[in-house]
Amino acid sequence: MTADKEMSTKYDPTAVEAGRYQWWIDQGLFKPSGNKKAHPYSIVIPPPNVTGKLHLGHAWDTTLQDMLIRQKRMQGYDVLWLPGMDHAGIATQAKVEARLRKQGISRYDLGREKFVQQVWDWKDEYADIIHKQWAKLGISVDYDRERFTLDEGLNKAVRKVFVDLYNKGLIYRGTYIINWDPQARTALSDIEVIHKDDKGAFYHVKYPFTDGTTFNGKDYIEIATTRPETMFGDEAVAVNPNDDRYKELVGKHVRVPLVDREIEIIADDYVTPDFGTGMVKITPAHDPNDFKVGKRHNLPELNTMNEDASMNENAGKYQGLDRFAAREAMVKDLTDQGYMLKVVPIVHSVGHSERTGVQVEARLSTQWFVKMKPLAKLALDNQKTADKVNFIPGRFEHTFTQWMENVHDWVISRQLWWGHRIPAWYHKKTGEVYVGMEAPKDAENWTQDTDVLDTWFSSGLWPFSTMGWPDTDSPDYKRYFPTSTLVTGYDIIFFWVSRMIFQSLEFTGKAPFKNVLLHGLIRDEQGRKMSKSLGNGIDPMDVIKKYGVDALRWFLITGSTPGQDIRFSYTKMDAAWNFINKIWNASRYVIMNLGDMAAPVLPDKSKWDLADRWILSRLNATIKQVNEQFDKFEFGEAGRALYNFIWNDFCDWYIEMTKEKLNNGTDEEKADTKNILGYVLDQTLKLMHPIMPFVTEKLWLSMPHEGKSIMVAKYPVADAALNDPVATEQMSNLIAMIKAVRNIRNEANAPMSKPVDILVKVDNQHLGDMLNANRDYIDRFCHPAELTISTDVQAPKLAMSGILAGAEVYIPMAELVDLDEERAKMKKEIAKLEKEVQRSQKKLGNEKFVNNAPEKVVEAEKQKAVEWQQKLDSAKERLASLEEA
Repeated sequence: MTADKEMSTKYDPTAVEAGRYQWWIDQGLFKPSGNKKAHPYSIVIPPPNVTGKLHLGHAWDTTLQDMLIRQKRMQGYDVLWLPGMDHAGIATQAKVEARLRKQGISRYDLGREKFVQQVWDWKDEYADIIHKQWAKLGISVDYDRERFTLDEGLNKAVRKVFVDLYNKGLIYRGTYIINWDPQARTALSDIEVIHKDDKGAFYHVKYPFTDGTTFNGKDYIEIATTRPETMFGDEAVAVNPNDDRYKELVGKHVRVPLVDREIEIIADDYVTPDFGTGMVKITPAHDPNDFKVGKRHNLPELNTMNEDASMNENAGKYQGLDRFAAREAMVKDLTDQGYMLKVVPIVHSVGHSERTGVQVEARLSTQWFVKMKPLAKLALDNQKTADKVNFIPGRFEHTFTQWMENVHDWVISRQLWWGHRIPAWYHKKTGEVYVGMEAPKDAENWTQDTDVLDTWFSSGLWPFSTMGWPDTDSPDYKRYFPTSTLVTGYDIIFFWVSRMIFQSLEFTGKAPFKNVLLHGLIRDEQGRKMSKSLGNGIDPMDVIKKYGVDALRWFLITGSTPGQDIRFSYTKMDAAWNFINKIWNASRYVIMNLGDMAAPVLPDKSKWDLADRWILSRLNATIKQVNEQFDKFEFGEAGRALYNFIWNDFCDWYIEMTKEKLNNGTDEEKADTKNILGYVLDQTLKLMHPIMPFVTEKLWLSMPHEGKSIMVAKYPVADAALNDPVATEQMSNLIAMIKAVRNIRNEANAPMSKPVDILVKVDNQHLGDMLNANRDYIDRFCHPAELTISTDVQAPKLAMSGILAGAEVYIPMAELVDLDEERAKMKKEIAKLEKEVQRSQKKLGNEKFVNNAPEKVVEAEKQKAVEWQQKLDSAKERLASLEEA
């Protein structure tokens, strides 16, 4: 492909990104290579819910995956990144119902079939939006393999899993107290309940004895409750059997206020004697603990509420009232009728539905459950084998283990219309239950269960169901499963990660992925979670419109470490754009100088000067560091290495140094310099491509190159032959000398355009020879009138100075120097250097440090100590000369 030479003088993300994504798709670059000799590498995307648009968290999540995928693709792996979306059962149904409510319609007005069609329309609408957002983000997924959690293939997998677990006795149907969402009218699992602090009260109520008994001089007992509306479901009052205060009351009866019904006082270990009054009302149909007590004592289970949390026929005159309206009316009646003793305001933790936000009810209900203990054991045992899942960061394995060790049976049925129908049928006459992959043959005699399965039931099969399972001969399943890495937020370890692991182990015998990389949440600049209520949410598409997607990706990649939250910052976005603009301008300089030459090739090593040897050594070190940090998922560290190399080494120093040879060198020198410039830029763009795909593709295609896209170019690998520690040290000394001159000029307000005499006293001839050999660079960067570099330099009495390791720089400027100020400056410098010498000596005098620290670290500290002492000695000598002036 010919080079694309059109380049503006300023980075314009809109122009750079235009048409690029579609071109990649048209070229088929997102598909697996099909190279059977290559190692497979696969990721399945955490399927975004079709509830709405993608947010910044999705942008972060997909950017991390895309970066891994793009690097592995360039490294020659046979890469598959499989996309898809989640039907998100209760969440999507809640969204559609909210839309219908605005139209004055309920799902019941439409009926199941028409309502489900409305949800499919919603899905199509938001799937289209998500596809456009994926394109904006530049994610390189294979769209030909896209899946949806309600598609036919996944439904087959879901049915098989349900039937197999049922036949193994791991799925059962039973009546239990479950979490109930009265707005969505469905059961919830424990982890779908969010606990929040709400204002409430303890209502202290009289429960009168029915047979004239008195206790402590009173004809009633005192019961405290936070939920008087459940009183109609009371079936007993319980005390602890070891509570001596109430032993004589066990077996007595009291009357439930506002209703003419007697209940017995019973003894049960569940009651804590020193909590409240030590007497607890037992309401088996409305509290999970009371339910267990009721089972032990054979108590009736009287439900007092409807599915929408309004009061039912068992609530007497309060029938039809909303639960909170009923509470208010009952409190008034209890007060008016003399039953209310006192009301004590409290703030307590109350469960709310994660999806609808309403307060959850504990409700007696018949549901389908998964027995979790055997499946949890499978997952826990696997973590002790070579097939274990590697959690990054490792601390999250403890989170996973803790949840698995304390897991409860999982309620998987949902009273929804949107989702996978439970593959269970009930005989119309006998009530027999049939569970199977297909409906019974005499289907007219059977009724299918109206419930659907929890969203996480199907999402838990995602890594293998998307690959063609249960067809284990599926090419994708055989080639790309188990997957390589899962990238997701740490907040869904329980919801999703855990379920994928135990489901995969149960049905494939393998862990679903080798690594799980967990990232945090994106917060605002103040560290607050982004939410509609705070009005601090940020649309990633707005950020991309202003800064470009590469700047957003750079910010997201370099902004945090694995497992940590990240704070969004427009200041950091400005810095990201500036960095790309720096890359753009540097690349433009290189590309303009390359002209029509062929793809760059490094000249013979004998032709490299110090700057060439140094930049190639620094490039090599950066390649090594970036690869190592990517392998450890430390992308922020990789980004910092790239930033330092590009901004400091390549742009600020090497490019400036090449101008001397490109302007004044021989034709051969110019050609060699162009090749090295082009080589370094080529390698740098390839290193950057996984993070900044759009701008790197544009720049790379503008260079002379081989290949059709940077996306399938070879990713850089370190080459030991390029390592040059001598050049690194020498360039470090040269740069330090140039910086010292610049600092002196700045302090003396002497502009760079004004030639000045520069004297450099070196401690050894070797350093002097190196600096003299690079006088061209010193001339360019320091603009000396006369330059003297020698071991014999005598420090002028009136001069400004800079102290280096192994050298001193002097610029005679008698007319600019204030001797008093120079002496004060030198004394301040000596004080600083003395502290550094003392710190270093103290560290080296610490036996623990010397004996326990790595040998390289100790040697480095010793070298620092020598350098600090040299600088201190030089500073003292300089002060002495100033004192004589």
